Amino acid sequence: MAVTINDIAKEAGVSLATVSRVLNDSGYVKDETKKRILGVIEKHNYSPSAIARSLSKNITNTIGVILPDITNPFYGEIIRGISEIADKNNLNILLCDSNESAEKELKAIKALKDQRIRGLLLTPTSVDNDLNSDYSKAIYNSNIPTVLVDGYLRYSNFNSVLVDNLKGAFDATEALINAGHREIGILTGRMTSVHSKDRFKGYQKALMLNNIPINEDYIFYGDYTFNSGYMQAKEFLKLNPRPSSIFICSNQMTLGALKAFKEDGLDIPRDLSIITFDKIEILSALGLNISCVNGDSCEIGKLGMQILIDELNNSDGCKQRNVTLTPELMLLGSEKKF
Repeated sequence: MAVTINDIAKEAGVSLATVSRVLNDSGYVKDETKKRILGVIEKHNYSPSAIARSLSKNITNTIGVILPDITNPFYGEIIRGISEIADKNNLNILLCDSNESAEKELKAIKALKDQRIRGLLLTPTSVDNDLNSDYSKAIYNSNIPTVLVDGYLRYSNFNSVLVDNLKGAFDATEALINAGHREIGILTGRMTSVHSKDRFKGYQKALMLNNIPINEDYIFYGDYTFNSGYMQAKEFLKLNPRPSSIFICSNQMTLGALKAFKEDGLDIPRDLSIITFDKIEILSALGLNISCVNGDSCEIGKLGMQILIDELNNSDGCKQRNVTLTPELMLLGSEKKF
Protein backbone atom coordinates (compact mmCIF):
# COMPACT_ATOMS: atom_id res chain seq x y z
CA MET A 1 0.00 0.00 0.00
CA ALA A 2 1.36 3.40 -1.03
CA VAL A 3 2.50 5.77 1.69
CA THR A 4 0.72 9.13 1.75
CA ILE A 5 1.65 12.51 3.13
CA ASN A 6 -0.79 11.82 5.96
CA ASP A 7 1.23 8.71 6.88
CA ILE A 8 4.45 10.73 6.83
CA ALA A 9 2.96 13.40 9.10
CA LYS A 10 1.53 10.81 11.52
CA GLU A 11 4.77 8.85 11.86
CA ALA A 12 6.87 12.01 12.24
CA GLY A 13 4.42 13.38 14.80
CA VAL A 14 3.84 16.67 12.98
CA SER A 15 1.07 18.40 11.06
CA LEU A 16 0.40 18.08 7.32
CA ALA A 17 1.37 21.73 6.93
CA THR A 18 4.79 21.07 8.45
CA VAL A 19 5.44 18.15 6.08
CA SER A 20 4.29 20.32 3.17
CA ARG A 21 6.73 23.09 4.15
CA VAL A 22 9.58 20.57 4.17
CA LEU A 23 8.59 19.07 0.82
CA ASN A 24 8.25 22.46 -0.82
CA ASP A 25 11.21 23.98 1.04
CA SER A 26 9.00 26.89 2.07
CA GLY A 27 8.47 28.39 5.52
CA TYR A 28 10.39 27.80 8.73
CA VAL A 29 10.76 24.32 10.24
CA LYS A 30 13.10 23.54 13.14
CA ASP A 31 16.20 21.64 12.04
CA GLU A 32 15.43 18.77 14.39
CA THR A 33 11.86 18.46 13.08
CA LYS A 34 12.98 18.75 9.49
CA LYS A 35 15.58 16.01 10.01
CA ARG A 36 12.95 13.72 11.56
CA ILE A 37 10.51 14.28 8.66
CA LEU A 38 13.22 13.68 6.03
CA GLY A 39 14.19 10.48 7.83
CA VAL A 40 10.63 9.16 7.59
CA ILE A 41 10.45 10.19 3.93
CA GLU A 42 13.71 8.36 3.16
CA LYS A 43 12.61 5.30 5.15
CA HIS A 44 9.49 4.89 2.99
CA ASN A 45 11.09 6.14 -0.24
CA TYR A 46 8.21 8.60 -0.44
CA SER A 47 7.84 10.72 -3.59
CA PRO A 48 5.05 13.33 -3.52
CA SER A 49 2.71 13.61 -6.47
CA ALA A 50 3.78 16.39 -8.80
CA ILE A 51 0.12 17.25 -9.29
CA ALA A 52 -0.51 17.46 -5.58
CA ARG A 53 2.51 19.69 -5.05
CA SER A 54 1.52 22.02 -7.86
CA LEU A 55 -2.06 22.23 -6.63
CA SER A 56 -0.82 23.14 -3.16
CA LYS A 57 0.93 26.11 -4.79
CA ASN A 58 -2.22 26.89 -6.84
CA ILE A 59 -0.22 26.59 -10.07
CA THR A 60 0.98 23.79 -12.31
CA ASN A 61 3.88 23.36 -14.66
CA THR A 62 1.48 22.55 -17.50
CA ILE A 63 0.69 24.39 -20.72
CA GLY A 64 -2.65 23.76 -22.41
CA VAL A 65 -2.70 23.30 -26.19
CA ILE A 66 -5.92 23.37 -28.23
CA LEU A 67 -5.70 22.52 -31.93
CA PRO A 68 -8.49 21.96 -34.48
CA ASP A 69 -7.34 18.59 -35.88
CA ILE A 70 -4.49 16.67 -34.28
CA THR A 71 -4.73 13.98 -37.00
CA ASN A 72 -3.56 16.53 -39.58
CA PRO A 73 0.25 16.28 -40.05
CA PHE A 74 0.42 20.09 -40.18
CA TYR A 75 -0.77 20.31 -36.58
CA GLY A 76 1.35 17.31 -35.66
CA GLU A 77 4.40 19.37 -36.61
CA ILE A 78 3.11 22.29 -34.54
CA ILE A 79 2.88 19.93 -31.55
CA ARG A 80 6.44 18.76 -32.21
CA GLY A 81 7.71 22.35 -32.14
CA ILE A 82 5.76 23.17 -28.99
CA SER A 83 7.05 20.04 -27.24
CA GLU A 84 10.67 20.78 -28.15
CA ILE A 85 10.61 24.18 -26.41
CA ALA A 86 8.44 22.92 -23.55
CA ASP A 87 10.90 20.10 -22.80
CA LYS A 88 13.79 22.56 -22.66
CA ASN A 89 11.87 24.58 -20.07
CA ASN A 90 10.62 21.64 -17.98
CA LEU A 91 7.01 22.29 -18.94
CA ASN A 92 4.32 19.68 -19.51
CA ILE A 93 1.78 19.73 -22.35
CA LEU A 94 -1.93 18.98 -22.03
CA LEU A 95 -3.37 18.59 -25.54
CA CYS A 96 -7.00 19.02 -26.65
CA ASP A 97 -8.56 18.52 -30.10
CA SER A 98 -11.42 20.95 -30.83
CA ASN A 99 -12.44 19.26 -34.09
CA GLU A 100 -13.05 22.73 -35.59
CA SER A 101 -15.79 23.46 -33.04
CA ALA A 102 -15.91 26.79 -31.21
CA GLU A 103 -18.11 25.20 -28.55
CA LYS A 104 -15.56 22.42 -27.96
CA GLU A 105 -12.78 24.99 -27.74
CA LEU A 106 -14.55 26.97 -25.03
CA LYS A 107 -15.35 23.75 -23.18
CA ALA A 108 -11.69 22.70 -23.41
CA ILE A 109 -10.55 26.10 -22.11
CA LYS A 110 -12.80 25.70 -19.07
CA ALA A 111 -11.48 22.18 -18.45
CA LEU A 112 -7.88 23.34 -18.80
CA LYS A 113 -8.51 26.25 -16.43
CA ASP A 114 -9.80 23.74 -13.87
CA GLN A 115 -6.44 21.96 -14.26
CA ARG A 116 -4.73 25.26 -13.34
CA ILE A 117 -2.59 25.45 -16.45
CA ARG A 118 0.02 28.21 -16.56
CA GLY A 119 -0.73 29.26 -20.13
CA LEU A 120 -2.53 28.34 -23.32
CA LEU A 121 -1.54 27.85 -26.96
CA LEU A 122 -4.61 28.01 -29.17
CA THR A 123 -5.47 27.65 -32.84
CA PRO A 124 -8.95 29.17 -32.86
CA THR A 125 -11.52 27.55 -35.07
CA SER A 126 -12.87 29.28 -38.15
CA VAL A 127 -15.90 31.25 -36.99
CA ASP A 128 -17.85 34.08 -38.54
CA ASN A 129 -16.56 37.52 -37.63
CA ASP A 130 -19.87 38.33 -35.92
CA LEU A 131 -19.09 35.62 -33.37
CA ASN A 132 -15.49 36.63 -32.83
CA SER A 133 -16.19 39.39 -30.30
CA ASP A 134 -18.06 37.18 -27.81
CA TYR A 135 -15.68 34.32 -28.51
CA SER A 136 -12.63 36.47 -27.75
CA LYS A 137 -14.25 37.81 -24.57
CA ALA A 138 -14.81 34.24 -23.36
CA ILE A 139 -11.11 33.50 -23.80
CA TYR A 140 -10.09 36.78 -22.15
CA ASN A 141 -12.37 36.06 -19.22
CA SER A 142 -10.56 32.79 -18.57
CA ASN A 143 -7.60 34.93 -17.40
CA ILE A 144 -5.16 32.43 -18.90
CA PRO A 145 -2.11 33.86 -20.70
CA THR A 146 -2.81 32.89 -24.31
CA VAL A 147 -0.86 32.83 -27.57
CA LEU A 148 -2.52 32.10 -30.90
CA VAL A 149 -0.61 29.67 -33.12
CA ASP A 150 -1.49 29.78 -36.82
CA GLY A 151 -4.70 31.50 -35.82
CA TYR A 152 -6.38 34.87 -35.80
CA LEU A 153 -9.21 36.46 -33.88
CA ARG A 154 -10.76 39.75 -34.87
CA TYR A 155 -11.34 42.20 -31.98
CA SER A 156 -8.49 40.68 -29.97
CA ASN A 157 -4.90 41.56 -29.10
CA PHE A 158 -3.50 38.16 -28.17
CA ASN A 159 0.12 37.44 -28.96
CA SER A 160 0.31 35.31 -32.08
CA VAL A 161 2.39 33.45 -34.64
CA LEU A 162 0.98 33.45 -38.16
CA VAL A 163 1.95 32.53 -41.69
CA ASP A 164 1.70 35.10 -44.49
CA ASN A 165 -1.11 33.27 -46.26
CA LEU A 166 -1.70 35.98 -48.86
CA LYS A 167 1.93 35.95 -49.99
CA GLY A 168 2.05 32.15 -50.00
CA ALA A 169 -1.02 31.92 -52.22
CA PHE A 170 0.25 34.73 -54.45
CA ASP A 171 3.61 32.99 -54.93
CA ALA A 172 1.93 29.65 -55.67
CA THR A 173 -0.41 31.14 -58.27
CA GLU A 174 2.37 33.17 -59.87
CA ALA A 175 4.52 30.02 -60.09
CA LEU A 176 1.76 28.38 -62.13
CA ILE A 177 1.56 31.49 -64.33
CA ASN A 178 5.34 31.50 -64.81
CA ALA A 179 5.12 27.84 -65.82
CA GLY A 180 2.85 28.89 -68.70
CA HIS A 181 -0.63 28.40 -67.26
CA ARG A 182 -3.43 30.87 -67.98
CA GLU A 183 -6.35 28.73 -66.80
CA ILE A 184 -5.86 28.23 -63.08
CA GLY A 185 -8.48 26.79 -60.78
CA ILE A 186 -8.57 27.12 -57.00
CA LEU A 187 -9.94 24.89 -54.24
CA THR A 188 -10.40 27.15 -51.21
CA GLY A 189 -10.76 26.38 -47.54
CA ARG A 190 -13.72 27.42 -45.40
CA MET A 191 -14.40 31.04 -46.30
CA THR A 192 -15.31 32.01 -42.74
CA SER A 193 -11.60 31.57 -42.04
CA VAL A 194 -9.22 34.52 -42.34
CA HIS A 195 -6.61 32.05 -43.64
CA SER A 196 -8.90 31.03 -46.50
CA LYS A 197 -9.80 34.60 -47.34
CA ASP A 198 -6.13 35.61 -47.48
CA ARG A 199 -5.22 32.64 -49.67
CA PHE A 200 -8.07 33.48 -52.02
CA LYS A 201 -6.94 37.12 -52.13
CA GLY A 202 -3.40 35.99 -52.98
CA TYR A 203 -4.75 33.89 -55.85
CA GLN A 204 -6.83 36.82 -57.15
CA LYS A 205 -3.96 39.27 -56.83
CA ALA A 206 -1.59 37.09 -58.88
CA LEU A 207 -4.17 36.71 -61.65
CA MET A 208 -4.99 40.43 -61.76
CA LEU A 209 -1.34 41.54 -61.81
CA ASN A 210 -0.77 39.21 -64.76
CA ASN A 211 -3.89 40.42 -66.61
CA ILE A 212 -5.64 37.06 -66.32
CA PRO A 213 -9.43 37.31 -65.90
CA ILE A 214 -10.89 35.64 -62.81
CA ASN A 215 -13.23 32.88 -63.96
CA GLU A 216 -15.92 32.09 -61.37
CA ASP A 217 -16.29 28.61 -62.85
CA TYR A 218 -12.74 27.84 -61.75
CA ILE A 219 -13.43 28.57 -58.06
CA PHE A 220 -14.36 25.63 -55.82
CA TYR A 221 -15.15 26.01 -52.13
CA GLY A 222 -13.97 23.34 -49.69
CA ASP A 223 -13.64 23.20 -45.92
CA TYR A 224 -10.05 21.97 -45.40
CA THR A 225 -11.13 18.32 -45.08
CA PHE A 226 -10.13 15.29 -47.16
CA ASN A 227 -13.75 14.68 -48.14
CA SER A 228 -14.31 18.23 -49.40
CA GLY A 229 -11.12 17.97 -51.45
CA TYR A 230 -12.37 14.75 -53.01
CA MET A 231 -15.91 16.01 -53.72
CA GLN A 232 -14.82 19.38 -55.11
CA ALA A 233 -12.18 17.74 -57.28
CA LYS A 234 -14.94 15.58 -58.76
CA GLU A 235 -16.80 18.78 -59.65
CA PHE A 236 -13.61 20.31 -61.06
CA LEU A 237 -13.20 17.31 -63.36
CA LYS A 238 -16.62 18.00 -64.91
CA LEU A 239 -15.44 21.33 -66.37
CA ASN A 240 -15.21 21.36 -70.16
CA PRO A 241 -12.83 22.76 -71.08
CA ARG A 242 -10.95 22.10 -67.87
CA PRO A 243 -8.22 24.43 -66.48
CA SER A 244 -4.67 23.19 -67.01
CA SER A 245 -3.78 23.74 -63.34
CA ILE A 246 -5.20 24.10 -59.85
CA PHE A 247 -4.06 25.66 -56.59
CA ILE A 248 -5.36 23.69 -53.59
CA CYS A 249 -5.43 25.57 -50.29
CA SER A 250 -4.63 22.79 -47.78
CA ASN A 251 -2.83 19.48 -47.46
CA GLN A 252 -5.88 17.42 -46.49
CA MET A 253 -7.92 18.74 -49.41
CA THR A 254 -4.99 17.97 -51.71
CA LEU A 255 -4.98 14.35 -50.58
CA GLY A 256 -8.71 14.11 -51.27
CA ALA A 257 -8.31 15.76 -54.66
CA LEU A 258 -5.46 13.45 -55.64
CA LYS A 259 -7.71 10.47 -54.92
CA ALA A 260 -10.32 11.88 -57.30
CA PHE A 261 -7.73 12.67 -59.98
CA LYS A 262 -6.27 9.18 -59.74
CA GLU A 263 -9.72 7.62 -60.10
CA ASP A 264 -10.14 9.67 -63.28
CA GLY A 265 -6.83 8.40 -64.60
CA LEU A 266 -5.06 11.77 -64.60
CA ASP A 267 -1.27 11.93 -64.59
CA ILE A 268 0.23 14.73 -62.48
CA PRO A 269 1.54 17.03 -63.93
CA ARG A 270 1.21 15.80 -67.53
CA ASP A 271 -2.60 16.01 -67.47
CA LEU A 272 -3.02 18.53 -64.67
CA SER A 273 -0.61 20.75 -62.77
CA ILE A 274 -0.96 21.25 -59.01
CA ILE A 275 0.43 23.39 -56.22
CA THR A 276 -0.79 22.90 -52.65
CA PHE A 277 -0.61 24.98 -49.49
CA ASP A 278 1.24 22.95 -46.81
CA LYS A 279 3.86 20.31 -47.41
CA ILE A 280 2.76 16.67 -47.54
CA GLU A 281 5.73 14.51 -46.53
CA ILE A 282 4.11 11.16 -47.30
CA LEU A 283 3.70 12.01 -51.00
CA SER A 284 7.45 12.33 -51.57
CA ALA A 285 7.93 8.94 -49.92
CA LEU A 286 5.46 7.53 -52.45
CA GLY A 287 7.32 9.12 -55.36
CA LEU A 288 4.74 11.83 -56.01
CA ASN A 289 6.41 15.22 -55.86
CA ILE A 290 3.77 17.90 -55.38
CA SER A 291 4.91 21.53 -55.36
CA CYS A 292 3.81 23.36 -52.26
CA VAL A 293 3.83 26.44 -50.08
CA ASN A 294 5.52 25.39 -46.84
CA GLY A 295 4.60 27.39 -43.75
CA ASP A 296 7.03 25.46 -41.49
CA SER A 297 4.51 24.40 -38.86
CA CYS A 298 7.21 23.11 -36.52
CA GLU A 299 8.68 26.61 -36.35
CA ILE A 300 5.19 28.00 -35.65
CA GLY A 301 4.99 25.72 -32.61
CA LYS A 302 8.46 26.66 -31.39
CA LEU A 303 7.87 30.40 -31.67
CA GLY A 304 4.41 30.18 -30.11
CA MET A 305 5.76 28.28 -27.11
CA GLN A 306 8.69 30.67 -26.66
CA ILE A 307 6.45 33.75 -26.84
CA LEU A 308 4.17 32.23 -24.20
CA ILE A 309 7.15 31.47 -21.93
CA ASP A 310 8.38 35.05 -22.37
CA GLU A 311 4.92 36.31 -21.49
CA LEU A 312 4.77 34.13 -18.38
CA ASN A 313 8.22 35.33 -17.32
CA ASN A 314 7.45 38.92 -18.29
CA SER A 315 10.84 38.91 -20.01
CA ASP A 316 9.93 41.52 -22.61
CA GLY A 317 7.73 43.77 -20.55
CA CYS A 318 4.47 42.20 -21.73
CA LYS A 319 4.72 44.01 -25.08
CA GLN A 320 2.43 42.52 -27.69
CA ARG A 321 4.19 40.21 -30.12
CA ASN A 322 2.67 39.24 -33.45
CA VAL A 323 5.07 37.25 -35.59
CA THR A 324 4.29 36.60 -39.25
CA LEU A 325 6.39 33.95 -40.98
CA THR A 326 7.09 34.11 -44.70
CA PRO A 327 6.27 30.72 -46.24
CA GLU A 328 8.66 28.95 -48.57
CA LEU A 329 7.62 28.08 -52.13
CA MET A 330 8.91 24.59 -52.92
CA LEU A 331 8.71 23.81 -56.63
CA LEU A 332 9.06 20.06 -57.12
CA GLY A 333 7.79 19.75 -60.69
CA SER A 334 4.04 19.38 -60.36
CA GLU A 335 3.55 23.01 -61.44
CA LYS A 336 4.97 22.39 -64.93
CA LYS A 337 2.85 22.64 -68.06
CA PHE A 338 3.06 19.95 -70.72
